[in-house]
Amino acid sequence: MGTKTVIKDSEFIQDFSASLSDDYLKAKSYVQDVPTQSLLHIRSFTHKLTELLGQDKHIVFSSPNLYDRIEQLNQQRIIDVKTTRALHRLRADGNRGAHPEKYHLTQAQLLALAQKSIKDVLALVEHLYPKMKGQAAPDYCYEASDAMTAKDLCYRAVMEDDAEAQYLVGISFKTKALMLKEQEQQQGQEFATSAEATSNPEPSGVSTLTSHISAADSFARAAYWFALAAPRHMEALHEHGVALIHGYQGVPEVAKGEQLIATAAEAGVVNAMALLGYFYLVGSESFQPDSKLAQQYLQRAAEGEQTEAMANLGVLHYQQKNLTQAYHFISKAAQAGYPHAQYHLALMLANGDGCTRDMIASEYWMAEAAEQGQLDAMLTRAQHMLNDDNAFGSDLTQAEDYLRQVIKYGHSVPAMIELSMALADGMLGRIDVVGAAALLKLARQHANKKEAEIIEPLWRSLALQIKNVLKVTQDPAEIHSLNRAQTLLVI
Repeated sequence: MGTKTVIKDSEFIQDFSASLSDDYLKAKSYVQDVPTQSLLHIRSFTHKLTELLGQDKHIVFSSPNLYDRIEQLNQQRIIDVKTTRALHRLRADGNRGAHPEKYHLTQAQLLALAQKSIKDVLALVEHLYPKMKGQAAPDYCYEASDAMTAKDLCYRAVMEDDAEAQYLVGISFKTKALMLKEQEQQQGQEFATSAEATSNPEPSGVSTLTSHISAADSFARAAYWFALAAPRHMEALHEHGVALIHGYQGVPEVAKGEQLIATAAEAGVVNAMALLGYFYLVGSESFQPDSKLAQQYLQRAAEGEQTEAMANLGVLHYQQKNLTQAYHFISKAAQAGYPHAQYHLALMLANGDGCTRDMIASEYWMAEAAEQGQLDAMLTRAQHMLNDDNAFGSDLTQAEDYLRQVIKYGHSVPAMIELSMALADGMLGRIDVVGAAALLKLARQHANKKEAEIIEPLWRSLALQIKNVLKVTQDPAEIHSLNRAQTLLVI
């Protein structure tokens, strides 16, 4: 009996479709050291796969948007439910890869996401193989040995003066910098909260996560590589412009950065067109607001599936009172996975702006946005859960988690107030007066005038609650907690 042949995963993809092979190999090669780039190639792979799936049925896609393409294939019964879900999962993973910091991903989570997406691609192709090729899928094995290492990338960037490699090194440093910046902000916020609750003035619990390299160092290194590649690489030119605007290497050079972005936009760089459109939408140092030019650049970027451009097109139409078109573009951005658009779509559906009022759909999109870390949506969802008399214990746990994340990532005073009240009133299944007092004190420190007016009666009420319980309790542990909370509320 002969031995059954087992081919490599790269050969398996090549056998399925040569047109998909390049994106798969690039996604796989970048997965370890530039996972953001890997996930962008996963998204490109998914886009080309929808084209391939529609070819035999002579499908003419009505939109360049990947979400629309997947749904068109689904509605015309070209693909089954399993394939539809798998394609949407890959699309969503690609979106997260483009802006991992907006989804609050750590470097480890980003790497895990890229690795999972590679396996998801293989599983999807294995599922589609019999339908597309008319025979069972061959046996294959995954080989990770052909992954590009950081040394390979750096060698090309330094020794071969390869502009693409230099750009990718810059992207790697920028991604790490954005994540480190968020982590550093979190550590500062967490220390402030814990210090209030424990009266510990020393940052003894601060993590050493960023001790090796800081966000500022990573930004500076990213800027160096973008500047090196910029004369020969338009995507790098766009990133160089962004680095100048934000001062990655020190003092910002806004006007120079904006001009570089305009040059990259004219060269067809989608992200640059989206940013230039935004400049024309709201105005900037170099560009006056111009709705006609804003629409021109945002439209071109939206056609390249840039989700922020879709959302900003919606904003532009909203400003022009064209609510139907505003709803159209914001819904497109929401469907493409952009959490800010999902939140605003939820508001439009709740108000009936440019659409039929639909509270069920509004709640769906609010939940989608919250799940993806959109802070306003998380706060709204938490408030709904806490005010729902029929909420289950799991809902209350979710509400608390949302509020803590909004406080951690957004330093939100309304979230601090909401969570403080919930802890003081026992709405979460327990009473925690120390936590309530610490949050209320933190809220007071960061409050604006209107927020301060809300806090004052809550402050007095909590102080009175603590005083009254101290008069009647005999529990030493409770007395200790109440005294601690009382100390936090001393002005």
